[in-house]
Amino acid sequence: MSKPKTPRSLKANEAQAITRSIRVSPSKLNLVAGTIRGKKVDKAIAELTFSRKRIARDVKKTLESAIANAENNHGLDINTLVVAHAYVGKNLVMRRFSPQGRGKVGTIEKYFSQLTIVVRAVEEAA
Repeated sequence: MSKPKTPRSLKANEAQAITRSIRVSPSKLNLVAGTIRGKKVDKAIAELTFSRKRIARDVKKTLESAIANAENNHGLDINTLVVAHAYVGKNLVMRRFSPQGRGKVGTIEKYFSQLTIVVRAVEEAA
């Protein structure tokens, strides 16, 4: 009497990992995510390891999680994986207030974002 299982939204040769509530603005996160789109997984990890951006550590953890999902859950070979997609989305916004002159209030907005990384197994052309 349980619900029917939802069909898988990804193809058979894809796996994904999602990280929610990352404390960085989506525009800053998208700069780092854009550097790994379309690259082989080992080159993407090397680039994130030596990146000077603070958020590159969280992107690397998400990428490693997607690789582990591909290997353990879907039985894909990690040597043929490519970063197919890396999307960045908005999450919640914390609003803080800062006193201004003449009894006014200034708003400070602290943005959160979420990251989705999809890796795909690609056959190498001979």
